Amino acid sequence: MLTQLIASFLATVAFAVLFHVPKKEFFYCGITGVIGWFFYLLTNDSLNSVVFASFVSSIAITVVSRFFAVNRKLPVTVFLISGIFPLVPGAGIYYTTYYILTHENTLAVSKGVEAISIALAIAFGIMLIFFIPQKFFLWGKKRSKS
Repeated sequence: MLTQLIASFLATVAFAVLFHVPKKEFFYCGITGVIGWFFYLLTNDSLNSVVFASFVSSIAITVVSRFFAVNRKLPVTVFLISGIFPLVPGAGIYYTTYYILTHENTLAVSKGVEAISIALAIAFGIMLIFFIPQKFFLWGKKRSKS
């Protein structure tokens, strides 16, 4: 598990570099990826459902991203896009295409449905957290009374 968490940190930071995130934010992007992957591993090990694990993990990533965005005074996409990277079902999409090209239609449909389900679970997890007002992510900061 520790190896996977370190790998998710490095992958997330590497994607942050490609995404031109400011250097001082690399650590926070990496932490976002680690937290997301931790929740993914925890949920997938307990329930053995990649789709639900992706949903729970995307919720965790979005909460952490919104917290960092408010407290670091940066757009949420800086942390969210980098943090969500380890969850993207790239292998599922690859295998779907591979099975289509090799005329293995049953496997193509199976992998395709799984990849689409994971992508939708990630999107719904992000959307769910974005319904929460921004003021709830001001932990540790003084809130203005209005």
